[in-house]
Amino acid sequence: MKKFILSLVLILYSNMTLSENIPILKVGLFSSNNRVNWHEKVFSGHTDYQIVKLDNEHVLKAESHSGASGLFKEQRIDLHKTPYLNWRWRIENHLGKINEQDKSGDDYSARVYVVVSGGWAFWKTKAINYVWASNTTKGTIWPNAYAGSNAMMVALRSTDDKTDTWLQEKRNILLDFKQQFGSDIQYIDAVAIMTDTDNAKGNATSYYGDLFFSAN
Repeated sequence: MKKFILSLVLILYSNMTLSENIPILKVGLFSSNNRVNWHEKVFSGHTDYQIVKLDNEHVLKAESHSGASGLFKEQRIDLHKTPYLNWRWRIENHLGKINEQDKSGDDYSARVYVVVSGGWAFWKTKAINYVWASNTTKGTIWPNAYAGSNAMMVALRSTDDKTDTWLQEKRNILLDFKQQFGSDIQYIDAVAIMTDTDNAKGNATSYYGDLFFSAN
């Protein structure tokens, strides 16, 4: 988990064959009972990801017991054409009294990444990590405990949001990158999902619905 962003960059640099001209809006179609082109990166232990049926619909279930692995999809998205990332998620539990802004508590029941690859110049990589926090106040933004200011954490949800309840998200990724990094970043190179509990040795179960980009 600690090297997740760097690992994404190296894989992206060596494997991507992407279209510059045709943005693909669909990212995760778990409701179609598939996770095609979603790849797993295991760090400390293993988070179990599988498509299950919940409320009569296929969704992605993530279950972590003191482990950390993430799913990522290589996909170049033109934010000038489709700047909005849409998804829904739900969690079964918060992670207790952990310090999420410290390495010892850098765990989340659910998180969604958007990544801009720096290629082999990994120090140029930029990422925004939208998280369901356990203690940090909703709306708080801070640098990742491991990656520093190149990976900004955004607490979209926290303890005042209900568990076992689907919540819908819509973020203007173009605007968020400009606010966090001060530049107009046109393309992102990957989207990632992670449920991880390796640092504080906890347990988490969460669910992710479809992810897609839209023009508005």
